[in-house]
Amino acid sequence: MIRKIVAIILLFASSSFMAQRSNSSPYSYFGVGEEFNTNTVIQNSMGGIGVAFNHYKYLNFTNPAATASLRYTTYGFGLLNNDLTIKTSGSSQNSTSTSISYVALAVPMGKKAGFSIGLQPFSSVGYSLNNAVLNTDGSTSEITVYNGNGGINRLYGTFGFTPVKNLSLGVEVDFSFGNVENNIINQRDDVSLATKYNEQTAIRGGAVKFGAQYKKEFKNNLALDLGATVKLANDLNVTGKDYLYSLIFVSGGNESPRDTISIGNINGQFVMPIKSTFGIGLGKLDKWYAGLEYESQDAFTTSGLLANTNSAYSYGNSNRISVGGYYLPKINSISSYWKRVTYRAGVRIENTGLLVNGTGANSNFTEIKDFGISFGLGLPLKRLSTVNAGFEFGKRGTLENNLIQENYFNFRLSLSLSDAWFIKRRID
Repeated sequence: MIRKIVAIILLFASSSFMAQRSNSSPYSYFGVGEEFNTNTVIQNSMGGIGVAFNHYKYLNFTNPAATASLRYTTYGFGLLNNDLTIKTSGSSQNSTSTSISYVALAVPMGKKAGFSIGLQPFSSVGYSLNNAVLNTDGSTSEITVYNGNGGINRLYGTFGFTPVKNLSLGVEVDFSFGNVENNIINQRDDVSLATKYNEQTAIRGGAVKFGAQYKKEFKNNLALDLGATVKLANDLNVTGKDYLYSLIFVSGGNESPRDTISIGNINGQFVMPIKSTFGIGLGKLDKWYAGLEYESQDAFTTSGLLANTNSAYSYGNSNRISVGGYYLPKINSISSYWKRVTYRAGVRIENTGLLVNGTGANSNFTEIKDFGISFGLGLPLKRLSTVNAGFEFGKRGTLENNLIQENYFNFRLSLSLSDAWFIKRRID
């Protein structure tokens, strides 16, 4: 039965990934859009930790070495619902979006190795911004509208193995692909025609990540976990066309293009530098776990793209600190279902690396920071499968420097199906 469920969900997910719009953040205007953390619902519920964490039936998207710890074939399917409140100094706006966050399958290879494959969003673009210039009497003399949509998905495969006792190594290879459209429309009150800049791009690129985990076991089933990953520098190639033309607005606000002013080719890159992650964890298997994780990445650069035509933003170094863990009262409790539930919690503090100019002064950039508090539940089903629910409250950005603050609530839900697929039958 589990194989049929996996096949049906995989078919549904592969078609839905290409069409979903999963973002409405103004900050998705910048760069590749708003990047998703490539974590499971379980990891997100613990503040995003995962580089040192491993389990015999849970997926791990942070460290490919954790795949070596799997003892059961595991399928994971995740959903994300994002409630976003966007605030400026004088107003606020709410939006809600729902999307698939991942679909993945992991299979053990004996007792010392395993592999996994999966598909998940890498980033999302979905914004609509207005900038008005006023006359001395308060009327609008000029308005510029910025909007964009699209995003990038990533298809990945990992392999992990245990060459010596307590040490696991792993490698991940991924391919990112997607399409993004950006538009700028300018309309002046004394000009009959508006102008529009339209940029249509396709984004492609690959990356490689290496990971390692080490486990030190003590008395009373206590274990210390150490983990590290390095994602090598890679390029995301951007190709497409840009169009500049005049237009008028007809009934219903629809556009009616007139004269094409120019058509050009786009050929640029997002240069992604090395990303390093380190973590440590302490706990007892299927009882409790507490972990600390640090991630850092140098500033990435771009070339040949629309965003470089202005000085609205720049990039700096990014980093993240996460603390989290879980508690499981009694995994085999017969008297109480809630004692078999896993309770998770965590905190995440992140410097995104995005520096935004909100005042027009080229030297007045503000770093965009992100802070989140999360918790979650692991609800056991029959056999080894679980339903995982995660909740996260957070804040991104600031009202200072004429910028935007986002308050968000993320609800995440995943189905983790585990089974033993390749066990040889025995006849007594």
